[in-house]
Amino acid sequence: MSGDGRIDMNSDNLSGKVAIVTGASSGIGLATAKLLAGQGVNVALVSRSKENLEKLSLELPGSLAVPADMTKILQIKRMIKKTNEHFGRIDILVNNAGQGYDAPVEKTEIGTFRYIYDLNIIGPLVAMQLVIPIMRAQGRGTIINISSGTALMHLPGMSPYSSSKRALADISLAARQELQTDNIVVSVAYPYITLTNFEKNTIRSVPVPEEKQEPTGPFPPDSAEYVAHKILEGITNGEGEIFAHDWMRKQGNS
Repeated sequence: MSGDGRIDMNSDNLSGKVAIVTGASSGIGLATAKLLAGQGVNVALVSRSKENLEKLSLELPGSLAVPADMTKILQIKRMIKKTNEHFGRIDILVNNAGQGYDAPVEKTEIGTFRYIYDLNIIGPLVAMQLVIPIMRAQGRGTIINISSGTALMHLPGMSPYSSSKRALADISLAARQELQTDNIVVSVAYPYITLTNFEKNTIRSVPVPEEKQEPTGPFPPDSAEYVAHKILEGITNGEGEIFAHDWMRKQGNS
């Protein structure tokens, strides 16, 4: 490890590494799984959709379909165990699975809020706790947690989701410091609005017509492939915070 926390895991020597990608059946997770597989990485494909994962595993050489619900701790444990037993190691964890929940503070439904925290925070935390000893025994590892640009802002009606992603970012950056001496690099990524089914799958306190669910913002949305390349950059350069765009850095410092 270099003095600034980077490890030598450039794209030229990723071949043969083992990565877990959660939420791999669609969107950013799917694009990331495909990109890593294209680099010669053996990818454990994780989502709740067994059928979709099995189809995807046929397309990606060296991949393994490992269905798991990231809100279920026992399923996360089985997923990590199966991956480690199958490949014999785990080099990279990309905690990408997540879901949006939009509601004003006054109308936030506690049961739904707890579900979102189980998925967006507790699931990634459990996965980290399980891979850390494996990575420590190997002498190195990389963990990338996918937060959100909303974690850098305070947006009315989005506090349930943005607070969960802010918490994930804080956990990530604390773990980065804690694990530095173990040669385990922890990073957090902040995607901008991305062209996926995320908005359509977002839970809302007030239903929104499908035609109005298209993401909007001051800049054009990114493709999932663009974000996947940013994640790959984070894996290879070891930066603590991975911003989809440089202007987002100012949001994080405001």
